[in-house]
Amino acid sequence: MTEQRTRRGFLATTGAAAAVGLAGCASLTGSGDGGGGDSITIFHAGSLGAPWEEAEAKFEDEYDIEVDREPAGSVDSTRKVTEEPHKAADVLGTSDFRLIRNMVVPDYGKWYGIFATNAMTIAYTSDSKYAEEFGPDTWYDVLARDDVSVAHSDPAADPNGYRSVMTMKLGAIELDGEKLYDQSQAQTLIDNAKVGASAESSLIQQLQSGKLDYAWEYQSAGASRDVQTVDLQPEVDLSKATQKYADHYANATVTAGGNEYTGAPIAYGITVPNTGENQDGGAKWIEYMATDPGKQVMKDNGFQPVSPLVVPKSHEDAVPDNVMTRATAKESLGPLDL
Repeated sequence: MTEQRTRRGFLATTGAAAAVGLAGCASLTGSGDGGGGDSITIFHAGSLGAPWEEAEAKFEDEYDIEVDREPAGSVDSTRKVTEEPHKAADVLGTSDFRLIRNMVVPDYGKWYGIFATNAMTIAYTSDSKYAEEFGPDTWYDVLARDDVSVAHSDPAADPNGYRSVMTMKLGAIELDGEKLYDQSQAQTLIDNAKVGASAESSLIQQLQSGKLDYAWEYQSAGASRDVQTVDLQPEVDLSKATQKYADHYANATVTAGGNEYTGAPIAYGITVPNTGENQDGGAKWIEYMATDPGKQVMKDNGFQPVSPLVVPKSHEDAVPDNVMTRATAKESLGPLDL
């Protein structure tokens, strides 16, 4: 079964969507439905640590449900659910929704939603080498220097890792007849970047301690962490959810951990796995994240919420009623193949 899931849709060129074109407008409020002192376990992407830590206290106060979160790389978080001994999780939140679509559904979950978007960036501090000249037009020159220390997360464990490599590859691929640099420089960038941790969130401490000069991160890190970030070009930052950019992003592939991942606009996924011991409580968390307070937490931490939450039309009947009141079911979303 694992081998079959490994071969599935990671090769699809329209595997995700992001901030541009996905965020709608909906006025949502919390349900206030208490949970009677229950608890829920959440496995989630490391990049969701800051907003979900903030949301945790608010959720616990409103629903009287205790939250136990386990952050990790999204691939690792997903494998906790799908591989023996199938750990119990009431919510799974990943930085690449395709992990849920391709590895969780239908054996370990019946539905998923797309709830937020992000963009790739490079984080640094004022103490980073060449920080004074680091910017949108110079990042690829600075990161190619031999005396600069730069890292990304493990591509086999974390989407940020394989997306970092994709971003470096995309700079050498033409879009509208232009590219940022040549293939030789792309390879230099990839060779200079070491695997610094299993999850991108762990790189922040290395950056702040001076162990690293630069770290591949999500744009949200600039809002939720004490670091500086650079705005990358849209042709490489995996942020544009148009068919033109989706087709361009799909030119970059990365093989890691037995899977081949195809470039696509960034989209975060969420579900209630079948392994959960409090699936009703897990559904309440997802409902909360789709309300105005939940979305505001995401915005304050540098994410772009997808509003309303989007679920595949084919999964609509499996979505809990309280979540569906905050969601819309679609067969497609921009370049996104649901």
